[in-house]
Amino acid sequence: MTADERIVLDAVIEAVINAKAFHARLRNGHRFVAFVRGAPAAPAYGPGDRVRVELSPYDLSKGQVMGRISGENET
Repeated sequence: MTADERIVLDAVIEAVINAKAFHARLRNGHRFVAFVRGAPAAPAYGPGDRVRVELSPYDLSKGQVMGRISGENET
């Protein structure tokens, strides 16, 4: 996938599936599974955390967490 095909958006973690997978929601209400890539020492995320995610235009049901967005938690 080229950089032009990636969709980068802000999302909110709604629930934890396990240490590397989360239920997340975009601002427009779209829900998907967000995965953390990398070693288990990755930062812990929890419900309410705002994160930046990368989605593929070919499969909007899952995305990759790129990192936490600084600021207050969204409710």
